[in-house]
Amino acid sequence: MPAVDKLLLEEALQDSPQTRSLLSVFEEDAGTLTDYTNQLLQAMQRVYGAQNEMCLATQQLSKQLLAYEKQNFALGKGDEEVISTLHYFSKVVDELNVLHTELAKQLADTMVLPIIQFREKDLTEVSTLKDLFGLASNEHDLSMAKYSRLPKKKENEKVKTDVVKEVAATRRKQHLSSLQYYCALNALQYRKRVAMMEPMIGFAHGQINFFKKGAEMFSQNMNSFLSSVADMVQSIQVELEAEAEKMQVSQQELVSVDESVYTPDSDVAAPQINRNLIQKAGYLNLRSKTGLVTTTWERLYFFTQGGNLMCQPRGAVAGGLIQDLDNCSVMAVDCEDRRYCFQITTPNGKSGIILQAESRKENEEWISAINNISRQIYLTDNPEAVAIKLNQTALQAVTPITSFGKKQESSCPRYYLVSPDRCHQKAKSSVPGVLMLCGGAPALGVREGAVEEKVRKWPQNLRNLELENDKIVPKAAARVPDADELIAPGTPIQFDIVLPATEFLDQNRGSRRINPFGETEDETFPEAEDSLLQQMFIVRFLGSMAVKTDNTTEVIYEAMRQVLAARAIHNIFRTTESHLLVTSQTLRLIDPQTQVTRANFELTSITQFAAHQENKRLVGFVVRTSESTGGEALSTYVFESNSEGEKICYAINLGKEIIEVQKDPEALAQLMLSIPLTNDGKYVLLNDQPDDNDGSPSENRGAESEA
Repeated sequence: MPAVDKLLLEEALQDSPQTRSLLSVFEEDAGTLTDYTNQLLQAMQRVYGAQNEMCLATQQLSKQLLAYEKQNFALGKGDEEVISTLHYFSKVVDELNVLHTELAKQLADTMVLPIIQFREKDLTEVSTLKDLFGLASNEHDLSMAKYSRLPKKKENEKVKTDVVKEVAATRRKQHLSSLQYYCALNALQYRKRVAMMEPMIGFAHGQINFFKKGAEMFSQNMNSFLSSVADMVQSIQVELEAEAEKMQVSQQELVSVDESVYTPDSDVAAPQINRNLIQKAGYLNLRSKTGLVTTTWERLYFFTQGGNLMCQPRGAVAGGLIQDLDNCSVMAVDCEDRRYCFQITTPNGKSGIILQAESRKENEEWISAINNISRQIYLTDNPEAVAIKLNQTALQAVTPITSFGKKQESSCPRYYLVSPDRCHQKAKSSVPGVLMLCGGAPALGVREGAVEEKVRKWPQNLRNLELENDKIVPKAAARVPDADELIAPGTPIQFDIVLPATEFLDQNRGSRRINPFGETEDETFPEAEDSLLQQMFIVRFLGSMAVKTDNTTEVIYEAMRQVLAARAIHNIFRTTESHLLVTSQTLRLIDPQTQVTRANFELTSITQFAAHQENKRLVGFVVRTSESTGGEALSTYVFESNSEGEKICYAINLGKEIIEVQKDPEALAQLMLSIPLTNDGKYVLLNDQPDDNDGSPSENRGAESEA
């Protein structure tokens, strides 16, 4: 026999749309079976009625045959032979009447009665359990709606306890009713086969017994067939009994679970949270606006599929797209005095959807899963391992560890780019013959003997890095400072140097804002119009922190690690997009909506800058500022760029180079001749886009990179 489809009892508690969809298939099958059973019963009752009519007809025929003798025929002579013959026929008919009566009784017991019992017992039971399951499901939905409306503050503990008990009771009731309903539907798949074949076995046996005296030929052929059918029915019966026993044991195990399964938010103090999820599914409350100030909350089933957040209402065959999660941000929010709410924000900064989880554990796991998906971890070969690695790095942030450089093999080559302003200064490392890039950004290395040629052809070499492989030399392994030598343990991290434009306008509406970060309007920087270099980059501020040294780029890598780890640990995923303008004098952080300068850094105060060695979009720099006490302070700022961080490093280095060569008019003229300029005399930064076939690469580059 082919395998029988079954509803999984383990999925009864979750009550997901997939399970409901499969349940609807079983319910449709049960409804079709009910209609067919009624039609089959009518046909069998008609056969039984015809057999009863045959009994009455043969009985009436026997009486009529005997009544021939009692007829007073006017011409009745010679009828004795006819009368005796009719008597014989009457006896035969009486014997046939006995057989027809036995057949009618057998059809009633073996054909009609089983199908009636199947309809009245099994099908009626399924219908009753369906109604009970529907009532229990509705009660659970009402109790969950009441639980979701519990206020976050000033909540009545007695009311909360009563609502939680009500949710647990209705959930348990729904679980029990669903288990019984699923078991009945599973058993129905076996019983319907028995119910269809068992009456026909009785019908066939009755017919064989009826014709056996006069048709032995049929009995020989039918007995073997009926024997095989009987064996098949017996095997199905045995399988049904075994499956029924197995389902009973499974049902007892599922019912005997801990009460915390039915109680939402059972472990509020210290829930076991899995932060390595790359996919998540479950019920959430979706906030929808119904008017200018009115909103509604709808409990729906959500799940992630690749980089998308999907929603599937009950009864739907498939889910629909709700939000694209790639490069989005997610954070916990306070919404309408509800608990466990979080908001998904699109990459362009627009507010997305607001969802509510039923527990703290679900809330934080959803936030972690969406954050992992927004990083596009699911596109890697082993997304689970990548998620675990990232979260392990986040957990290590609470205790300083060695910086990124220590995690690499000491034999791996590291390269540095020579800049003209330091072409005659040896690197601060112990490696002879290697010169450092201005600011320490890792790029390309040269032999000491080729320094003068590199200085003369500095801009041209930058555009032909791929042709300079013969001048690449690996830097020997050097001791990487410990994390404590770079950043003091427990150093606070600042995440809010950039406020959203809407918050800025709200704070300044009606009065002039006192700016704690020195933000000013753009007209206070007239040098921007006269600057030889203007390059705009789209960035997002991740964090800043005080550091102890600026002698090595390792301090930037360590700051990146601690900032990203702190954001992951505290679920701080919201970032604000800004424009980073690099000129030949300053770095300016500009709000793209209000064009307000949020922060301004002199290029001369930037002592180190570097892009991350693995995540090319991470970039950071160290700023040296003077304190009121007369000393100097060092701070590292970390950003995420839409483009490669090396391009920002190159722009900063070029700006510092311009500052140096401006002191020497001949060197400035040589630099301007070596680097393509725009029509207004600004530098065109290099890009990795291929030139067009029209033979005007300089024009194309200027259109792509000019700020």
